[in-house]
Amino acid sequence: MKTSIVFLLCVSLFPGFSRGRVVGEDEAGFAECNVFFPGQVPPEGFTEPFHVKICQRYNKEPRFATLYSTKDKIPLYSAFKYTKPAQNEEESWLVEPQVDDPETALQEMVREAEVAGAVANLGANQALTSDYVGSGYERGLLNPSLLNEEDFQVATYTLTNAVPLSPPLRQSWHRHVGLVVEQALVPHCPGKDQLYLLAGAVPSSVQVKGKLSVPESLWLAACCDAPEGWSLALVKKVSDENSLQDLTVGELEKQLLAGVHLFKGSCGEDNQSREKTEVIRQAVGRIQSGEQAGRSDNQEAKESGLVRKVAGIIATPFIKLLELLIYVFVELVKFVFYLLWLVVRRVAGTVVDGAHSLWRGLVAYLQAISTVLISIPCDVGRVFVNIFLGFLDLVQDVASLTYRILSIPMGFVLHLAAFPYRSLCAIPAVLRDVAAGLWGTLSLVVDATAALLHGLYYVAGHIAKRFVPKVSSED
Repeated sequence: MKTSIVFLLCVSLFPGFSRGRVVGEDEAGFAECNVFFPGQVPPEGFTEPFHVKICQRYNKEPRFATLYSTKDKIPLYSAFKYTKPAQNEEESWLVEPQVDDPETALQEMVREAEVAGAVANLGANQALTSDYVGSGYERGLLNPSLLNEEDFQVATYTLTNAVPLSPPLRQSWHRHVGLVVEQALVPHCPGKDQLYLLAGAVPSSVQVKGKLSVPESLWLAACCDAPEGWSLALVKKVSDENSLQDLTVGELEKQLLAGVHLFKGSCGEDNQSREKTEVIRQAVGRIQSGEQAGRSDNQEAKESGLVRKVAGIIATPFIKLLELLIYVFVELVKFVFYLLWLVVRRVAGTVVDGAHSLWRGLVAYLQAISTVLISIPCDVGRVFVNIFLGFLDLVQDVASLTYRILSIPMGFVLHLAAFPYRSLCAIPAVLRDVAAGLWGTLSLVVDATAALLHGLYYVAGHIAKRFVPKVSSED
């Protein structure tokens, strides 16, 4: 599981190594892989719902296109172009996660072992390596790796480009396709980029482990899309590994599904040069003749090697025992190395954890020391500030006390000096008050005398009215 997670992280960090993607239903044809078809038009007539279109990519570039059958779990055809013969073959088999899990985040072909636990229902719609183990069949490439080089070759080693073939049939198919393409087709097409190749398989009812359909026949269709273009088809029957029949593309289409058209406009089949077609067929015939001559030589070699086969049969049990011992020894060595690796990893983990703890303690100690060292100048500064403030308070108290002591005689002297001024200034006010008092007393005496006289007058008048008789007017 850890390996899967690491691989998924690598895929997300390095998207340039994508190795294929399932083409969506809303995309035209095979999307960017349409370049592998004449006029960028894929074959017509393959319309079953279990047909999946795959654009096989590697290093950001499309390498070939494949139509895959999730029912038969084999490719129906692969469309590609010839690059040049491969110098070496290094197998690294891949699977397409999107065929089994359309919702997966993996948009590229990946190694099966690295996504075994990361893709839901892996193997439900496509073949896996385990389907071939012990079955007697090998993975035969429709787009042979020997016709490709570098990145194109790496992209061919995907299980979506492989069909189950017997070992002899697999070898003869790859050999025949390689010889026909290199010796008969490429030399008679003006430009290598104008030669379009379709390699396909016709599924049969025979299945491998009840899952993979064994092809009934294999076929190759070629189209030279040039002004003087031509097309040609080859068919190999699975029942006869040495068979190789050449025919027209139209004749091949009749052997496939009804309504199938492999190339747009039949790739000039109606008006192609018969002379050029005959030359190509003669080249194919020479390849077939050479293969037959080679088979005769092989037959003689087989007869001469009968004794060696018998010896091989006798020696097989001992060889198998030796292989078993070697296998046990190798597994034991692997186990010992794995155990040592676990011990080293545990010790290394302990050392790393201890070093990490020591580092954290050292950092904490340095932080505490730094805090203390930084606080010392601050505390000293606060002490000096407090001393200075205390000194200012002392000076303020001394000044206040001195002011109070000096203010006592100064006030007395000021009051004593102001006494004559205040006394002389008070004489006019005192004389004014005395004059006001005398005038008030005099006014009071006069008012009292007047009131007394008025009272006496009033009493005398009242007595006179009471005791003196009134004089009548008649008297």
